[in-house]
Amino acid sequence: MADARFQDWTSLCEAERRREMAACRGRLDEVGPALNAVVQLAGPREADSTSGPLAGLPYAAKDMLDRADRASGWGGVRPNGTPGGVTAGVLQQLDAAGAVELAVSAMTELAYEPSGYNAQRGRTLNPWHPDVVSGGSSSGSAALVACGAVVLGIGSDTGGSVRIPASCCGITGLKPTGGAERDPAVMPLAPSMDTIGFMARSAAELAMVLPVVCPETGASPAEPFGRAAILVDRVEEASAGVQRAFAAGVEALRATGVRPGAVRLGDLFGEIDGHALTVMQAESARAHAAPSAEELRISSTLKRRLAKGFEIDDAALADSLAARAGLAEAFFARLGGAELALLPVMPLETPLASQADPTSADFQPRVLYAMSRFTRFVNFLQLPALSVPCGFDGRGVPIGLQMIGPPGSEARLLATAARLQWATAWHGRCPPALARSHPQSPES
Repeated sequence: MADARFQDWTSLCEAERRREMAACRGRLDEVGPALNAVVQLAGPREADSTSGPLAGLPYAAKDMLDRADRASGWGGVRPNGTPGGVTAGVLQQLDAAGAVELAVSAMTELAYEPSGYNAQRGRTLNPWHPDVVSGGSSSGSAALVACGAVVLGIGSDTGGSVRIPASCCGITGLKPTGGAERDPAVMPLAPSMDTIGFMARSAAELAMVLPVVCPETGASPAEPFGRAAILVDRVEEASAGVQRAFAAGVEALRATGVRPGAVRLGDLFGEIDGHALTVMQAESARAHAAPSAEELRISSTLKRRLAKGFEIDDAALADSLAARAGLAEAFFARLGGAELALLPVMPLETPLASQADPTSADFQPRVLYAMSRFTRFVNFLQLPALSVPCGFDGRGVPIGLQMIGPPGSEARLLATAARLQWATAWHGRCPPALARSHPQSPES
């Protein structure tokens, strides 16, 4: 059963929006510090929050988006924190639409880690289960959305950094089409794979925000997808628990009118993924090259990760970039006429935090590699993708289903997911971290 507190913003009148804003602030004060999800609370701004298409909508911005009067901290590792006098474009769009920033949300160092681990500031806790990861790198935004402390979470996605935490925290996460011009007020990681992403409890809420943050794709109503291709060789890689939840999600989609078929990518997936890793590692190293790399206050683990990128020469990077367009075309050719691809967000159930902590005796580097195995290839191909909840594992931790569409199909992805979420309640369940503080909440 969905928690009644989590309503679509579009359904609220002005008085209700004000009450929900006050409730969000209360939850933020309550769960933000407890989950280690907040870097700082945002101060009041001049924008009129009583007008505009997103009037009064509360959001959290990842700690990599600068404002003219506030430098982001890049997960606690930025070499200098002097404001650059420029506000990130996405924040300008939200301000102009009347949305209200409540907090700067926690992230991993340099946004280069999929579990949420941060050696400088500690990890953000998963509101569903304290011993599992929250997902990274947009961990704080995901946790705050899951707990109803904000309606909208702003993140970034270079290899899955919106979709992975959305899956781990049981919310909806959108990675838009890639290839946009880089914003100098946003920390880069791997520029040709970087995208600003968005998280909310429901696809309907993201569809409301889309015309503001992606006006080129969200300006007009869109029809849901009809045909879909299940990437069965990826599904076969997944754990039994993930396969069960994914199958439930596919059946729910089928009930809404989506017609799923089965396809295999074969060796094409490995070829795409190899180029994705080359570009991510090489561009990340170059984006944070010496002398700035020497100034970054990063952990030894992250230093080693960046060092791998310096081992990739310019010719290898250029070859991978040149292969992108042809591989994107080949990917859609394998879908057999379908435009929508379906697979799990991750091949494994959400890992224990100890498995992702390099200082733990239980640390498993392969777990980190596996967490982004089903997401990073999408960034390389510069395609839009969506993570939606499709069930829970035996521990009560959410599992996500991933939808991938052609360039510019964000509105269709959200329309497809909205139909799914009108018929299901996975996205509306309340995490224990919040339910313990609100015993009056309906049981899920």
